[in-house]
Amino acid sequence: MRARLDEALVQDTVRRMVARKDVFSAVLRVESEDGSLTYTSAAGDMHVDDRYFIASVTKLYVTAVVLHLRQEGRLRLEDRVVDFFPEGLLDGLHVLRGVDHTSQLTIAHLMSNTSGLQDYFFGRSPLGKSAADELLAGKDEAWPLKRILATARTLEPRFQPGQKGRALYSDTNYELLGAVIERITGNPIARVFKDLIFDELGLQNTYAFQDESDDTPARLYYRSQPVHLPRYLASVTAEGGIVSTAEECMRFLKAFFSGKFFAREEVENLKQWNLVLRPGTFLYGLGLEKIFVPRVLKPFFPYGEILGYWGQTAAFAWFNPETDLYLTGTANQLGGPGHRAASQAILRVIKARAKSG
Repeated sequence: MRARLDEALVQDTVRRMVARKDVFSAVLRVESEDGSLTYTSAAGDMHVDDRYFIASVTKLYVTAVVLHLRQEGRLRLEDRVVDFFPEGLLDGLHVLRGVDHTSQLTIAHLMSNTSGLQDYFFGRSPLGKSAADELLAGKDEAWPLKRILATARTLEPRFQPGQKGRALYSDTNYELLGAVIERITGNPIARVFKDLIFDELGLQNTYAFQDESDDTPARLYYRSQPVHLPRYLASVTAEGGIVSTAEECMRFLKAFFSGKFFAREEVENLKQWNLVLRPGTFLYGLGLEKIFVPRVLKPFFPYGEILGYWGQTAAFAWFNPETDLYLTGTANQLGGPGHRAASQAILRVIKARAKSG
């Protein structure tokens, strides 16, 4: 019997997510373009209207802001990054084999993760440890831009800016993008998100996490242990500091692809794909991700592109034009088990939609 996309299937899909080892909470919202199909379900420790950290899905909001500012004529993707900062502040940031390429970095390089700059979060320092190691070991500290840049300078870039066929996922890029946005607008990135996106869409439960005493977002897990990182999360707004709900993240996702913040046809220009192997395996474009389906598996998944963004917490926001389906939610788990659970849920729902006609 062919599975049909209905409320029962979505509920069963979410129950399967939390049935996996090391996944303790999950929420999934599914909608069609016109809203005639809408299902939301949660399981484990979460309810359908719970707030959660969307982590790197935040970067899709950054993309919306950058393209909106470009549409207003306030920046160009070809603009040099150094031109937005005081002279000398970024000196020595991109030094590869003794040559400083910092002045070549552009907005487009940051957006597309083709800058060559290493990721301060996962990159290992000369002492052998990364920021991720320290944070997941319970050392919750703030990571302001100055500290991120200092760490990035200790990590030799992987390639020259814009080197053909090369991409490296790097939170360093998006912290720089956030700083550029702040310099253009004259406002903190949290205020920019609120003014340009949250208020515009009437989002009441979406905000940039800044109050370290705020315990309303759903508890995060790493393996079987809760993770509490309020200092860190309050300091990295541009790369992953937004809190939202599945319903409000859905509102943003549909607005992103419908042309609310920039011309709808711009989405096609974002599809400048490079394969990224860490974290996970996916295709990365100009501020947009695409789920990677290996060639050998494509005959078993002939449902077109799945566009949007992953978060390190297994938060997700995806759109599959082939089936006219939008999906948001989270498995609320740092690391592999959450992403595997979310991936299987997303693919199952899309297949069911395709078979339902």
